[in-house]
Formats: sequence, structure tokens, C-alpha cells
Amino acid sequence: MSSSSPSGHLLASVSSALAVLLLLLACVELGDAAAAVGVYRLIQYDLAGAPLGSRAAALNHHAAALPLPAAADLSRSALVAPLLDLPLAFLRDYLADKKYLGGLLILLPKKLNHEPNNEDKGQVKASLAELEQLLLHQQVPYPVYFAFQDDHFDNLLADIRKIASSGQPASATTGGYKLVVSTPEPRKVASPTISNIQGWLPGLKGEGETEQLPTIAIVANYDTFGAAPALSVGSDSNGSGAVALLEIARLFSRLYSNPKTRGKYNLLFGLTSGGPYNYNGTNKWLRSFDQRVRESIDYAICLNSVGSWDNELWMHVSKPPENPYIKQIFEDFSDVSKEMGVSVGIKHKKINVSNPRVAWEHEQFSRFRVTALTLSELSSPPDFLESTGGLYDTRESADAESVIRTVRLVSESLARHIYGLKGKNIDVFAENSSLAINPHYIQSWLDLLSRTPRVAPFLQKNDPFIAALKKELSEHTADVHVQSDVLDGMFTFYDATKATLNVYQVASVTFDLLFLLVIGSYLIILFSFLVITTRGLDDLINIFRRPPSRKVKGA
Repeated sequence: MSSSSPSGHLLASVSSALAVLLLLLACVELGDAAAAVGVYRLIQYDLAGAPLGSRAAALNHHAAALPLPAAADLSRSALVAPLLDLPLAFLRDYLADKKYLGGLLILLPKKLNHEPNNEDKGQVKASLAELEQLLLHQQVPYPVYFAFQDDHFDNLLADIRKIASSGQPASATTGGYKLVVSTPEPRKVASPTISNIQGWLPGLKGEGETEQLPTIAIVANYDTFGAAPALSVGSDSNGSGAVALLEIARLFSRLYSNPKTRGKYNLLFGLTSGGPYNYNGTNKWLRSFDQRVRESIDYAICLNSVGSWDNELWMHVSKPPENPYIKQIFEDFSDVSKEMGVSVGIKHKKINVSNPRVAWEHEQFSRFRVTALTLSELSSPPDFLESTGGLYDTRESADAESVIRTVRLVSESLARHIYGLKGKNIDVFAENSSLAINPHYIQSWLDLLSRTPRVAPFLQKNDPFIAALKKELSEHTADVHVQSDVLDGMFTFYDATKATLNVYQVASVTFDLLFLLVIGSYLIILFSFLVITTRGLDDLINIFRRPPSRKVKGA
């Protein structure tokens, strides 16, 4: 039977103590993971070769908050700022002077439209619109992320400001919080696709008729673009237009399912992609048509941003209002709008075929010499990459009642034109009838689109959302198919649109040194106690005594 020696017990004790020391130091160095939250990255893209948006994704810096200490080095700090506390002049100066930030985390209100009063809502909307336009059209050399403000971030900001109030910026020396996003280098999205979905309701030919029936097209783009692709749901622009199209298709499918009420017009429904990029998908869709199909189109109605109007809608055209077709369509809309107690105005804007900029979807039709118009709550064309479903355009931005009014206006006008009911004051889609508009259907689709980011380059052609649109259109129309094509090469997009942000609370170096001193003192005392109790005081003294030299031993 063997027994352990006192020196073995001593070695085991010292080894255990050292292991505990290393573990504690590692915990102090790494800090406590205070939170892990989902964040949304500022878009990164190239426009005609010019790099725009955020050009970095990885983040590993101490957090800083406004107001900043005088000695703050923002090149080594990640600035955390609620939306309304972030001075855009400060950000604009940093970008203009090419100053470097370690990173920027912008905190958005949890419910962008649930502000205490209309004044605050207006301030949030104006701030977001200005911020988006600033960040979208600048090259930002550091990582920029968005997150929704909550109690955790409020506590984080309070702690950061408390540390900063000491006059020392957060650093390895002073401690504080560290923000870490571990993500690989963003890669180019190879051959981004755009998918157009179309369906037909064929009209009824009379006996002996051989000529092709005329066609009326109802079109809406469904995709979006914004500063944060993973948040770009575009409830109003243009989720409202896509939902209105689906309900119009549903209503007319009930009329066209019965030969007795089928009109002598073909109805073509098109859900197009690439809207923010000069309606690139619409152009490719029209090019895919046989020339005879394009020539059969009497006119096209494009629906854009129809989810937040009360009394006035605008009809945008490329041909002069005096044009017979335009005049007739406008009169049809005006007659119905008067009965509804709303007004429809008309705006004429000539197109320049040599200019690649396409402000409205109907302008793509006009370039193919097809009469077309756009119905919109917007009285003037938006600027490039503006009003395309940005950060503020959430579910609260689109009102189901506005979409219902749009559906009623378009459906009644079309029905009176198709069935020759002009001047007869007949409501084809009267309330409480079998052809009544379904508010629940509109509400449900608005809710779905408001949960679904739809930036085209990040939607694969087999994406479940595209499949859902195709399935829904198939329920109401015939010959439904999806046309997928590659987005024109003027744009290059990069992935990494979402990430996880880890927030670590780290102790200062001063605390580390103090802690190390305490642990070291404790271990020395423990070691001395163990040696004295097991081997005696003389052995402890001998450990620290200088050993005799070899020469002394030889003598």
C-alpha cells in the first residue's frame, strides 16, 4: 500500500490554485456577455462601379455614446446612438472629411409609427428619410448596423454614459462595454435575379370573331429597396400596389368565371420586380412579349404607393391629357371618384428615351409605345432610390382602407369601360353583394408583405414568397408563370445583411492588476502555510535562500 508524499500534496495544491487563478483571469479579460441581439447591416452595393453603403461588416470595439468625452478616439470606438439623438450634421461631417469611426450602431424606435403624438411621428419619419438618403449615397468605410431600441439598450447607454462622465473614454485601460460582430468579409451576390409573375383572364369572343381581343394590363412592382435590406418591407411602396392588384384579380376572376359576365377584353395581371432600379424587371417583361401581344394592349394601369391617401389620388401619364385614350381613362376614373367622394388629379410628364432614369413604371410601357398610366398617392416622381420601401415604410404606414378605396376606384372604372356602363351609375362591386371587395383579404396580404423584406437581389427565384405570389395569382387567373432574369449590371450587391451583435462587459486593466495582486498575495500566503505545516519553517527559508556555488562545493 503506497502513500502520497507531503511534496505531492503541496504540488497538487499549488497546481489547483494556479488553475483557479488562470480561470479567473480569463473571465475578467473576456468579461460577461451582457447580451446577444440581432442587428441589421447597412446595405453595401456598387452603382456603375462606384462603391456605396457600408464597406465593412466585422466589428470589435469598445462602445461609446453621445455626448462624447473630449478625449474620445472614435476611430477605436463603436458609437451607439438612438435615431433622434444622432446629429446628422455630425455624421455628414465625418463622411465628408473621411474621418474614421470604429463602427456605428443606430437604435430605431421599437414601433416606428407608435410615437406619442403626430409631431414625434413626423420627426421620426423625417429623420429616417434624411438618414437613409445620406447613407445610401455615400461610401461608408466602417460597419453600420441598425437595431431596435429596448430596455437592454437603454441600460447599456446609461452605463456607457456613466463611464464617460468620469472624463475617460472607454478603452482597455478604463473598461466598459465591447461590441463584437463576428462575420466573414461580405461577398458579391452573383447574378442577382428578378422575377416577374403574370397571369391572364381571357375575354370572351363572339361567334365567328377571329380578331385578337384587346387587352388591359394591371401592373404593380412588389420589390423594395432601403438602407437595411433585412428591414425593407415597403408596406406602402409598393406592398399596397401589389395587394390592390391581387384583390382586383380576385374580383374580376369571379366575373370572368361565368361566360355570361365575361367581358370582351383580355385582362393581364403583372407583378414585376426591379422597381427601384428604373423598373428593370418591367422592361425585361415587356421585351419578352410577342409584338402582337404588346400591340393588343389598349392601356396599362400601374399601381404605386396607394396605401396612405385620404381624398386625392394622382394619375401620372406620359402622353398629353388631350390624347383620346388618356382623356377617356381619366373621365372613367373621374366619374367613379366623384361618386366615392374623392378626387383624381392628372400629372403629365414627357419621357426622354435617351435618359436611363425611369421615374414611373408606366414610362417603360410608353417606351414601347403602349398607352399607360400610374395611379399613386405621390403627386410628383420620387428621386432615384427614394420612396422604395425604406426603414419608415412599415405596416403602420399602409392603411387597408386606402387600398380598398383604390381597388374600388380601379375595379368600377374598368368594369364600366369593359361592359359599356358609362353614365349608368351602376355599382358592379357593391357592398354586401357576391362581388363585394374583401377587406379581410386585403388586410391579410398587407400583413404578410409587411413581414417580408423584398429587396430583389436577395430574393432567389425559388424563394417561398415568390412561390406564394404565384400560387395566389394562380387561384384567380390562368396561364400563370414566373419569368426570371438577371438584374442589369449597373448594380452590384453584397451579402451579409443580418448579423448577431455580442455585447461584452469588460473590466479595466486597473481592476485586472488589483485582482492579480490579491490573488498573488493569497497564493504566496497559502504556499508558505503549506510548506511550514508540512516541512517546517527552515525548509521554507531554504527555498528562498541562494544555493551554494559549485566552487564552494568543490573546496
